[in-house]
Amino acid sequence: MEDFLVNHGYPALFLLSFLASTIIPLGSEWLVVAMILKRHDPFATVAVATVGNYMGACTTYLIGIYGGDFLVRRVLRIDEEAEKRGERFYSRYGAWSLLFSWLPVVGDPLCLVGGVLKVGFGRFSLLVFTGKLARYALIAWLTVKGMELAG
Repeated sequence: MEDFLVNHGYPALFLLSFLASTIIPLGSEWLVVAMILKRHDPFATVAVATVGNYMGACTTYLIGIYGGDFLVRRVLRIDEEAEKRGERFYSRYGAWSLLFSWLPVVGDPLCLVGGVLKVGFGRFSLLVFTGKLARYALIAWLTVKGMELAG
C-alpha cells in the first residue's frame, strides 16, 4: 500500500492529508516522509500536505457550523464526553487552541468545536493553516536533515 501511495505522489498525499484531518482516524505524516525519501520536492510535498490537511479541517469546521447536534451525535458519533473535553479545552485556551489542530485525537474535535462555537473563518483559517504548516515543515526538515546525516 505504501508503494501505491508513494507512486501516486501528490494526488495521493493530498487525499490522505485531507482525510487525516477529518474525523477519519488516519495519519499522513508517514507519506510526507516516504515521499521525501523517494526524492519528491520537500517544498511541494509540504505545500500539498498542508493544503489537503487544511481543507479537511475546513470540512470539519463546516460540519460544526451547519451540522448541529444531529451530525455531531448521529453521523460523526462523537459522544458527549468527547465534545465536553473539546469545549473545556477550547474555553480554557480559546481560539488560540486551533494552533494545535494538528495534534492527534484532539485536533479534529477542536476544529469541530470551532465551527460549533462559530469562530470567524478568517481567524480559524489563519490559526489552523499555521499549525498544520509548522507541523509538516518540521517533519520535512527533520527528514531532509536525517537524509543528509545518513549520507
